[in-house]
Amino acid sequence: MRTVFWDNERQTMKMIDQRVLPWTFELLEYETHEAVAEAITDMVVRGAPAIGAAAAFGMVLAAQQSTASDAAALRYDLHVAGERLNLARPTAVNLAWAVKRLLRVADNPELTDPAAIHAALLTEAQKLADEDVELNRRMAYHGAELISDGDTILHHCNTGALATVDWGTALGVIFAAHEQGKKIHVLVDETRPRLQGARLTAWELQQRNIPFDLIADNAAGHFMRTGQVNIVLVGSDRTAA
Repeated sequence: MRTVFWDNERQTMKMIDQRVLPWTFELLEYETHEAVAEAITDMVVRGAPAIGAAAAFGMVLAAQQSTASDAAALRYDLHVAGERLNLARPTAVNLAWAVKRLLRVADNPELTDPAAIHAALLTEAQKLADEDVELNRRMAYHGAELISDGDTILHHCNTGALATVDWGTALGVIFAAHEQGKKIHVLVDETRPRLQGARLTAWELQQRNIPFDLIADNAAGHFMRTGQVNIVLVGSDRTAA
């Protein structure tokens, strides 16, 4: 199941509530872009790619909510909705990118009525989500070539399927290596203060039967210093060298 997805039957967006994992698995349904913005702020969804997909579907919901009778009025409503979504998590780079991408579609002058704009937005949001899955899958198998049989891997935070639409980024590499039959072991930093490692990464590894140990953040340096780590895999919005 994808972390963020569109329910074609109900014409709503659904997301896994990451606040209650690993104790409870719950899908939440969204009918308005305001509710999506609140969910992003409240960390129902987190991870830049997942937030980007949520924002894209939020723009589709904004088009559905609008009572505009012509294309110009709908475009105005969509730009207002985009501003609201952008404020939900200003540091999430994929959020503003996704909103801008959907607005570019909406502003296409060839779309002359609200129904056409709505249909084009839904197509683009679905395309954005599918692209994320495919890019992550390709990255996972490309990165898996860096992992050798018997490696112990240190991972910080959560970069798995929960942080994206599906597969994951850095954690996706671990999933791919496991699928290839490599015997690996993962050291999972708890990741204070929100414990994304302890709550989310550990849960994802457990779901896939990948061996792991949960460690305190402060212990990571010890395991590296004593030579018990072969490779470190992390994800970030920006990396300073």
